[in-house]
Amino acid sequence: MSTITRIETGARMSNAVVHNGTVYLAGQVGTPGDGVAGQTRTILAEIDRLLALAGSDKTRILMAQIWLADIGTFAEMNSVWDAWVAPGHTPARATGESKLAGPEYLVEIIVTAAVA
Repeated sequence: MSTITRIETGARMSNAVVHNGTVYLAGQVGTPGDGVAGQTRTILAEIDRLLALAGSDKTRILMAQIWLADIGTFAEMNSVWDAWVAPGHTPARATGESKLAGPEYLVEIIVTAAVA
């Protein structure tokens, strides 16, 4: 039986789960009140932190799902993403528009990565 490691587990969810050499992150959201760029920067910093806790990093991201409250902010989010993502290590990615958990959230990012 393989081990499942849960990171920052709460009553409803864990922020990350590691199983069979793969880390699955919960959807990360930014600080309410920040714009799309600010929320994206906060989210990506949190992704870096969680991946490090799981023994991984952004060069090992396999898949990213990005949800925007308004697809019209796609270019603004991408300007932050493009500066952050590791050249030569870009993951498979999907971006869509969705109603998020509350109107204060403008971006949510979910990633799956290989553990180093």
